[in-house]
Amino acid sequence: MDERIVRQLQKTTKEEEEILRGKTIQKGLYTSQADFTIDSKKMLERGKLIDIRPHTRFAEFPRHKHNYIEILYMVSGKTVHILDDRVKVVLEAGDLLFLNQHTYHKVLPAGKDDVGINFIVLPEFFDVAFSMVEEENQLKGFLVDTLRKNNSRGNYLHFRVSGILPIQNLIENMTWSILNHESNRHKINQTTMGLLFLQLMNYTDTLEEHDKEQHGNRITMNALRYIEENYKDATLEELAKMEKKSIYQVSRMIRMHTGYTFKELLQIKRMNKAEELLIQTTLSVSDIIAAVGYDNTSYFFRIFREKNQMSPRKYREKFNRIKEVPHP
Repeated sequence: MDERIVRQLQKTTKEEEEILRGKTIQKGLYTSQADFTIDSKKMLERGKLIDIRPHTRFAEFPRHKHNYIEILYMVSGKTVHILDDRVKVVLEAGDLLFLNQHTYHKVLPAGKDDVGINFIVLPEFFDVAFSMVEEENQLKGFLVDTLRKNNSRGNYLHFRVSGILPIQNLIENMTWSILNHESNRHKINQTTMGLLFLQLMNYTDTLEEHDKEQHGNRITMNALRYIEENYKDATLEELAKMEKKSIYQVSRMIRMHTGYTFKELLQIKRMNKAEELLIQTTLSVSDIIAAVGYDNTSYFFRIFREKNQMSPRKYREKFNRIKEVPHP
């Protein structure tokens, strides 16, 4: 990261000066509630959807959660996090840690050179970011669900991406934009976040495992990426071999984390792609059937009708008519 940014983040804050004089973390700076839920209203100026603050060093940051999504990025050194009283996560330079609103979290004392950034993000900030990803992308859906689900269950994603240059550049760009109050920073940062998610979808193999839940998350994200990239020829057998797991293990994890079987996820992707090709190309229906991986034409027609209540030809005619309607 640019040295000017690092020097700015390394400065000792007023809160840290008080800690060095013997005071503890002042909960009143973060919340007005009885429980320690850090309040976005205390962290963000009115109207803002995202901001950053350096991680507070020199003292243990007590167990807490947030009423926003937090993204932690390590600039230098490392920090040790205890999630939901059971999972120890060591965040090292270049790592990213996403925490949803229900994850309890405490941080062990950090030293002067352990410089981290906390991105404070309201859920609606992600609207543009997620809209940049293909609408029917199932991997995007999994990421959205992990971060935004409202079922009072803590969820987190830990990416070890220190060696991934485009991801590091995007984090630096977003940090620079926020720290320097760049004009148009709202649109710039939402677009940058969208690019960050697109890149992370390419590097699901960097997702770190700390417990069974994260092990399942990693395999599921790898499976969804595999389907996205290989929908024409994808097989559960090949995926299991890539993951060095049995077919039963991989199948069970996918079902547990998505609610769908591998076959169902593959069929959803193939149908979505077929619909896209019908609308956006002039390929014949038979060519589209082959392009999305079906060799049984009658089976394709049956499941297409079940989903859309019309034939592929009628589907193409319907949506082409919609596109041709002039806008007022």
